[in-house]
Amino acid sequence: MKTLRMFLVAGLGLTVTACTAVDVPTRNAPFEDLPNSTVSAPAGYDLIQPQVAARPQAATGQVVIPHEDIVARAATDDTGGLTIAPGQSPVQINSVTVVVPRSLKVSERNSYLPRGDIVWREDPIGDRHAQVQKIVQDAMVRGVSPLNGPVKADLEIVVKRFHALTEKARYTTGGIHAITFDLVLKDPVTGQQLTQPREVRADLEAFGGQQAINAEARGQTQKVRITGHLAEVIRQELTNPEGYENASLGIIQVMNRL
Repeated sequence: MKTLRMFLVAGLGLTVTACTAVDVPTRNAPFEDLPNSTVSAPAGYDLIQPQVAARPQAATGQVVIPHEDIVARAATDDTGGLTIAPGQSPVQINSVTVVVPRSLKVSERNSYLPRGDIVWREDPIGDRHAQVQKIVQDAMVRGVSPLNGPVKADLEIVVKRFHALTEKARYTTGGIHAITFDLVLKDPVTGQQLTQPREVRADLEAFGGQQAINAEARGQTQKVRITGHLAEVIRQELTNPEGYENASLGIIQVMNRL
């Protein structure tokens, strides 16, 4: 009798379970199994892949400088009898191109002398290569715009080092704005080089501590001082026969080059 009762209870449990089971409708189910792998495109069609824009290998910009006389004169060994007065540039710059290669390493480390090719903090955090390119280009355009020599030329600049101050050095010891670039002059018509590429070092004393605070109060920020300095550097480089002579700024200047 006890055994019969157990069979009846078990049968009742199975009946309840069957009543509570969810019946999944199959009227919309496919007749074939869906593939587990990615669906391939029909013949004659290609799957569209998202396009990833390649990042330029350098931050580059060009500015054309307007002049009343826009006819380019090819450079020759003979200046056509034109006399260049002392202090006058032999060239008139038609355009300025500044290139900052992406291969230059950026440092955001807040130390006195961080390792890196580009150290720049006065603009918000962002594309430091593009920020440096804009600073150098503005400076070069300012420096060459007044030049009115007999030979027309395009100026090309490739930045090799732009090492300004970190926050730590800016508000304590100061230091050196260490800037190096290559320049070359080209014929605006043919694109041929008028000069061999040459390296220019254009270091500038960088204010620190109270001197930096006082300079900023007068509007002499790092960007303002560097822009004015580079404008004068390129003017001297293209005017003086011996070019620009880099200043001797002591042991910190030497350490900054290591």
